[in-house]
Amino acid sequence: MMSFGNFVSFAGIFILTGVAWLFSTDRKNMNWHAIAWGIGLQLLFGLFIFVVPAGSKLFVIANDLVVKLLGPATEGGKFVFGPLALSPGTPGSVGFILACQSLPTIIFFSALMSILYFYGIMPLLIRGFAWTFTRLMKVSGAESLCTAANIFVGVESAFTIRPHINEMTRSELCTVLTAGMATVASSVMALYVLFLRDRFPMIAGHLMSASVLSAPAAIVMSKVLLPENETPVTLGKSIHPHYEKESSVFEAIINASMAGAKMIVGIVALLIAVLGLVALLDLILGGIGGRFNAIAGAHIGWSFRNLLGYVFYPFTLICGVPLDEAMSISRIIGERLVVTELTSYQDLAAAIAAGTVVHPRSIVIATYALCGFAHVASMAIFIGGFAVLAPQKTKLLSGVGFRALFAATLACLMTACVAGTFFSDNSMLLLGKP
Repeated sequence: MMSFGNFVSFAGIFILTGVAWLFSTDRKNMNWHAIAWGIGLQLLFGLFIFVVPAGSKLFVIANDLVVKLLGPATEGGKFVFGPLALSPGTPGSVGFILACQSLPTIIFFSALMSILYFYGIMPLLIRGFAWTFTRLMKVSGAESLCTAANIFVGVESAFTIRPHINEMTRSELCTVLTAGMATVASSVMALYVLFLRDRFPMIAGHLMSASVLSAPAAIVMSKVLLPENETPVTLGKSIHPHYEKESSVFEAIINASMAGAKMIVGIVALLIAVLGLVALLDLILGGIGGRFNAIAGAHIGWSFRNLLGYVFYPFTLICGVPLDEAMSISRIIGERLVVTELTSYQDLAAAIAAGTVVHPRSIVIATYALCGFAHVASMAIFIGGFAVLAPQKTKLLSGVGFRALFAATLACLMTACVAGTFFSDNSMLLLGKP
């Protein structure tokens, strides 16, 4: 039986769709087939994972597999960095150091994914998801394939549809950008697990579930915000992933390791730049706001995170977060827009540890809402990645960038609503209960 919170989350799915419709470029031209099937697929998958016993068992197996992989994933870092790579609580640890303890796992998972690509496992999984989206949602094969690829990888998904980018419509380009920002790459998912697994044992399974749920959500939000008014070349066609296969598995490992190292450098650069700029903005806002508070006798907390928290507060309530923790969660969800999901997951872990966020429902909904690259820095990365492969589409990609970011943000919130719909305090999928 649905509780009031479950009902709020369920209603939130349609409220968020309505918000997207209000900002649509063509409210009369809705692909209701794609919208209905997209929402339906999410609800079916959520029902399977949270309610059906077989789905719950599969969820637990997937969670345990990822957690076990974290052991080997950290061995290379320990060899290179020594005590600096030991996590807090481990004998000899010097404390938490992101660069030495968490980021090296990206290289390991990049290499692992490359091996799965080399042996044809990843392409098979991607084609399966792409076929489902193409057949059921009546969208183009190119955008379906790229959306499916984003369940497992990040900006590299652009390579899977490289031969088709130049012929894609404005709506298709918006969809592939949205899918990229509404999901997360498996190579960085391990970072979030490391942040939260002590406080939330089943975090790995939920992150995998969120990435799958966000794929159809991305298509729904993109097609509502920017409906198709052209005829895509690959409409209704199933296409094969395009990728250049290495000559040997060792070459695949080497290339993936180098790509993982570049990703780490990019992440570090983004964190240094973005967090520094946000701190500068907070300093300016604090100075201006302090004078306003003195004149008006107000007690407003003037920071960029707080302001974004106010913006996302109604959306947090729509997702079904309990009222007493909604403001704390809205700040964490809102800040992701500028400081990246990596910082937001760290702040969620800190809030749980500090007792600011204690309700399992809040934790689960926030976990799903944050599981996506829906932030300004990622938007620039995805636009740049596609523009490199199709320079003549640069202007078109730039023109739909912010709309795609908005769609991705709504898609992540919709995914959180689906999780909230099937929430149960007694579920073993929430806190790892036996």
